[in-house]
Amino acid sequence: MTRTLVRYTCSACGQESPKWLGRCPGCGEWGTLEASAAATRSAPRPEPLSSPVPLADVDPLGAPRRPTEVPELDRVLGGGLVAGSLTLIGGEPGMGKSTLVLQALGAMSAAGARCLLVCAEESAAQVRLRADRLGALAPDLLVVCDTSLPDACAHAEAARPDVVAIDSIQAVQDPDAPGGPGSVSQVRDGAVRAQRLAKELGVATILIGHVTKDGSLAGPRTLEHVVDTVLSFEGDRHHALRMLRASKHRFGPTDELGLMEMTGDGLVSVADPSSMFLADRRVGASGSVVAAVLEGTRPLCVEVQSLVVPTAAPAPRRVAQSFDGGRLSMLVAIVQQRADVGLAGHDVFASVAGGVRASEPGADLAIALAIASAREDTPVRADTVAVGELGLGGEVRQVPHIGRRLVEAQRLGFTRGIVPGSTPDVAGMDLVRVGDLDTARRVA
Repeated sequence: MTRTLVRYTCSACGQESPKWLGRCPGCGEWGTLEASAAATRSAPRPEPLSSPVPLADVDPLGAPRRPTEVPELDRVLGGGLVAGSLTLIGGEPGMGKSTLVLQALGAMSAAGARCLLVCAEESAAQVRLRADRLGALAPDLLVVCDTSLPDACAHAEAARPDVVAIDSIQAVQDPDAPGGPGSVSQVRDGAVRAQRLAKELGVATILIGHVTKDGSLAGPRTLEHVVDTVLSFEGDRHHALRMLRASKHRFGPTDELGLMEMTGDGLVSVADPSSMFLADRRVGASGSVVAAVLEGTRPLCVEVQSLVVPTAAPAPRRVAQSFDGGRLSMLVAIVQQRADVGLAGHDVFASVAGGVRASEPGADLAIALAIASAREDTPVRADTVAVGELGLGGEVRQVPHIGRRLVEAQRLGFTRGIVPGSTPDVAGMDLVRVGDLDTARRVA
């Protein structure tokens, strides 16, 4: 016996409802619920494919990692791709997602892995041209250009590769599913089918995904829930630097940062990013302070710059680049109130040079000192690095792994550090311990 159930699915977020509503209860959009008929058959429940086992008897090494041979990608993945895993790589157009995946597939194929690239956005000739430029040609690297998801899965089942990459999940479609390529239902069902492919064949699967104008992954939120790993490939169009982060990773940490540089020959891992960030630093300029920040387990030294100029506007501007604008407004208020630096009637601009984003509070002290230095037109000593978080009372607070940050600064030639009062000694470095911002400003 077969019965048909009519459900209503939101075309914007994928929320399902048993009845039609004018407004989606999930995302709040109007007129986005569309009817979809689903046939269900009353039949005996099939036997389960597996049975419960004691957790202690499960082999913890049952899912080995396969290195991608791209050092920064392996760093973020915790050593490589896990067999049977589903990884989603998202980023803005032109960041180099396809380049990164093709480089990884070419390197793994050269190391003996059998890889399949399903390309739905380019022809085989275009992929070949890019592979020639990247040096990614390998005998075990297979490519098929197809926009049909069932056909792509059939190719994978026939080829039995170790790694499959689909470029992109928004460009392939299932002809038997409702909606066109990139629609909510197609993206959701495509991710579920790719997950089934990865688990049944035990093949590491990579999906390339598009992002929306606000930077979030395009498609329903369930896309991120289905996959095992979500990687974000970021960068500035005006810089060659590319950053790879994991916002979700079931097989490792999510606080690692991969740094690569886009060149004519593809993406090249950046071995010493701190030296690159400080290469063009102008020594002795006011409003410039070096901060030691931590991205994952990697300490980085970056230059924080600030510019303070008078304005006749009734509401002075606070403009931040490469870090949160709300945090800049808070730091401006702290500098003005707790360090007695007059910023009323002045526009304040602050940025982190080099394209890296300083998202952690360890850069607070450096940003505040840069603002004070720019306002008073007094440069901070060139051999000085600043590390610390600022509280609303102007106190300088401790930050994690400060020793590793200072060792990195010392390696780059910095001999003096302005740090919180509880910081332990670092051999060969003069530490100026301060308890509040006003004291730090006076000794800088």
